[in-house]
Formats: sequence, C-alpha cells, structure tokens
Amino acid sequence: MTQLNVVEIKKKPNPILFDAMPISGPLVDRFGRVHSDLRLSVTDRCNLRCIYCMPEEGLECLPRENILRFEEIATLAQACFDLGIDTVRLTGGEPLVRKGIENLIKLLDEIGFKDIALTTNGILLPKVANLLKEAGLKRINLSLDSLIEERFSSIRRRGELKLVLNAIETSLQVGFNPVKVNCVVMSGVNDDEILDILEFGRKKGVIIRFIEFMPVDASGLFKPALQLSAEGILNRISERYDFVKVGDAKDAEPAERFRFLDVDLEFGVIGSMSRSFCSTCNRLRLTADGAFRNCLFATDEVTVREMLRNGASQKDLEMMIRRTVWGKRRDHGSDDGNVERPNRSMSMVGG
Repeated sequence: MTQLNVVEIKKKPNPILFDAMPISGPLVDRFGRVHSDLRLSVTDRCNLRCIYCMPEEGLECLPRENILRFEEIATLAQACFDLGIDTVRLTGGEPLVRKGIENLIKLLDEIGFKDIALTTNGILLPKVANLLKEAGLKRINLSLDSLIEERFSSIRRRGELKLVLNAIETSLQVGFNPVKVNCVVMSGVNDDEILDILEFGRKKGVIIRFIEFMPVDASGLFKPALQLSAEGILNRISERYDFVKVGDAKDAEPAERFRFLDVDLEFGVIGSMSRSFCSTCNRLRLTADGAFRNCLFATDEVTVREMLRNGASQKDLEMMIRRTVWGKRRDHGSDDGNVERPNRSMSMVGG
C-alpha cells in the first residue's frame, strides 16, 4: 500500500504563507478562489476494480477503526457549512458499500446544504435509491464506460453492465435531477464508443460527461498514449452532432458544458489534464480516514481524525479549514507538463 506523505499544517506553520490569511469572511485562498463545495469520501472500499482506478488485486483497505463515523463527518461538514460551503458530494471508493449511508445524508440535510449529491458505480443503487431520495439526496452521478458487455467487464473487472443500466433507469424513476452519467475515455480502449454512449444519453435524457483519463489510478496504468484530450473528444462528437458551448468561463464546475442544437439536452467534457479548471476550482475534500485535502492532486494533507475524536472546538476546525484553503496551490501542474502523481489513488481520495 502506498505510504502517505501526510503533513500536519498546524504543526508546521509558514509565517510567509499564513500571515496574510483572512480569519473571517469568505473561504478564500491566496489566488482569490472562494470555496463552496465539499467532497466527502465515506469509504475506500469498492465492489468493482476499474482499471483506471484500482488494481485487480492487492490494494489494502483502511482499518475500519480508522474510518470516520458519520457523526464525525457531519461535525466537519458543519464547520465547512458555517464557513460558506453550501454543496456536498458523497464519494468513495463506492459510497453505497458503506452501510446506512442514508443516515449520513439525513445528517447533512439537517445541516442545511442546498445541494447533496452522490457518485456511484450503480451496482447497489436500485435497492436503496428510494431511501437515499427520502433522506435528502438530490442528484446522482453514475459511471458507464462501455455499452459492450465484454468490454464493460474488462474495464470494470467485476459487476455486470445490465446492473448499471438498471441503476440509470431507477435514478430516473425515483426522480433524481439531474442524472449524470460519467465515462472515462481511454484511447484504444473505449474511445470508439463515444458517439454510441452519447446517443444512449440522448435517448434516455441523461447528461453524459466524458472524462479524460488521469494519473490517479492505484496500479500506475496511466500513460499519455491512453489519454484522449478534451479537444479530441469534442472532435469525435462533432462528426455526428451540432452543439454549442453553454455556461460561463468563470463557472466552478469541472465540466465544460455543451448543448445539442436539435435536442434540449446537455453533455459535458471534463478535461482535467488538457483543459484544467484549476483557476476556478472551489472544491475541498475529506477522505474516509479523516485527511482534509485542498486538491485531488495534493501531495500534502491535514489529518483531522484525531482532532474530531479529541473534541476539537468549532473554532479549531474552522482555523484548520482556513489554513488548508490558504495553502492551496495555483494548479496541479498539468498546464506546464509538471503534474505530480498524487500520493493517494482516486479510490482513497474520492472523485
């Protein structure tokens, strides 16, 4: 298992960095980005082993005693909410393998977040979809990397395509709005299905989002040859469909949004590497074991589990959050080719 490079910012202050940090007002970093979105990883465990995320075997899971309890997650979420964070997304691993996840959603809903979303592979969703909706979940993102059964199995290594298709249908029936379907595009693996997957979304009325392959897989599979850029994805789509870009360049959403000219429906492209959205990033992350991070590609993180378990005051938590935000880098390095592989895989940080 990868050895973590954990830095406790509270113990290693940098007076040059923190002297100018605001202690009131918006949750802003040194580059003027105001943060309003929190990603909560509730587990590092998953019932699949997708090639772009986890190795097929051998990835050691965190000890259960190290995983934050729902009440601890809610305590940190409350501190973030009080500082202006108003949207939250539950991730994993696969968040639905965490028993009683609807109870955490209820706690977050009671805090008052205006939007609560969840990212899932969909395998377990049909059995709990109604519970999640009743608890306060508003939006859902599902993963679909292929419509070909054999290819789906080779990418996911576990699970069945029909289960994911059923989960998409269930999401629509339950009333999650919008329903977004994510597809990680890998050159020579599934890029020949871009148009088919997009047409599937058009027929179902769901928002397809194509994601560039990123170097966040635990097995180290990533290499530039497997990456199809956002521009390459859009070029493929333009072969069949006419579309226009929508949204503001200053939007904090990771996806560039496009609308079809013949259908009242959007699709998105997330160019995390070739078209990084670092300049508008408004996201913070809490890992399942209590590491607070200001970037998916961060090489440092603040350990807050013991703070939470030792009864840290609201003021202590808020100061930790502000310091983490203030220490955020300008970007993750993809713009100049100096991107550094993060010290945790996607399954450990949360998407």
